Amino acid sequence: MIDINDILSSGYVPELFAQDEKDEITGKVRSEAKSIGIPDMAEDLWNFYLDKTMKNLHLCLCFSPVSEKFRIRARKFPALINCTSIDWFHEWPEDALIGVANRFLKDVDLPSDELRENLSRHMAFVHLSIGEANIEFKRTERRFNYTTPTSYLELINFYKGLLGNKQGIITD
Repeated sequence: MIDINDILSSGYVPELFAQDEKDEITGKVRSEAKSIGIPDMAEDLWNFYLDKTMKNLHLCLCFSPVSEKFRIRARKFPALINCTSIDWFHEWPEDALIGVANRFLKDVDLPSDELRENLSRHMAFVHLSIGEANIEFKRTERRFNYTTPTSYLELINFYKGLLGNKQGIITD
């Protein structure tokens, strides 16, 4: 996390490169730097490289709000908050859940597409109803319970596995 914090705050991790690697990098950016008027000094070339890196480097970090770890990391590494854009991901809409279930159930041998569509709708309903139950749980127990996209995919895979087992028992 220290290196990520340094990259986010300054675009540079101290002692990441040995001196010979730095010389090679500055040699590769020399002609481009000269073309825009940067002096041919090692420090100026290195700063040009760092500026170019900061402009073109993008990081994607994913954290879960489930525990205190994010809050602790944010206090220890302030660039996680100060130098990032935070996207909060909200619950999937029903039509997205249905589409995901349809896609994952496409390879399952079912008697009809109508049954596949009904299964997809029911799986979406179950997932959304758990979200509503989480709100009630928070209200009554004053604790959070999270339902994630992974739990939805696990529901679909559980159904596929259970269906395969039961079909195997019937055919044996």
